[in-house]
Amino acid sequence: MAAREITLQKEKLRAAVLHVVSACRPDRLGAVKLHKVLYYSDMVTFLDTGSPITGAAYRKRPFGPTCDAVLPLLNELASDGTIQVENVEYHGFLKKQFKLNTPVETNQLSQDEISTLDEMIDFVCNNNSAKTISEFSHDIVWQMVEFGEIIPYHNAINLIPNIPSPEAMQWAEIEAARIADSRSKSASTGAMAGSDAGAFRARLVELSRR
Repeated sequence: MAAREITLQKEKLRAAVLHVVSACRPDRLGAVKLHKVLYYSDMVTFLDTGSPITGAAYRKRPFGPTCDAVLPLLNELASDGTIQVENVEYHGFLKKQFKLNTPVETNQLSQDEISTLDEMIDFVCNNNSAKTISEFSHDIVWQMVEFGEIIPYHNAINLIPNIPSPEAMQWAEIEAARIADSRSKSASTGAMAGSDAGAFRARLVELSRR
């Protein structure tokens, strides 16, 4: 049986972008993170349901997967006044910062899709810097294609980690507790956790067991 063709649903991509912009603190969202939230949301939803949220195409780029349709959409949203896009200084570099000018309408998205977007916003925006999420996205799925090539959705199956043995799980739980205790002692620094992918990987393991 031939694979079902996946095509871009522009209105859903628009709704997804606006939801991300509205739900994420401006100082924690730039172009790199926006691409990654959309990428992981689409890939995880594809694994879960067989269909992505937006159907957008993602290409292998040096800073990880990027969405072909995002830049034209951002330009359109800025032109019609829906959002404001600014270049702001961030640690000596310029980054994109987004401000929503109008209320968000998410009628195009299901509650499950919004929940997945929120999960990925937390993972990408709240637990990573642009650098750490770019490095994290250089995974086997990204490595399977050449630079500039589209990453097929069916490659997302390789995001699912191997299910470890009970003994390995017991060791991991002890090690996780040790790391958590160590982090709690240094939490006063207020530093953002770098690529804390526990919840994300737990979601993938859950999908692998269905």
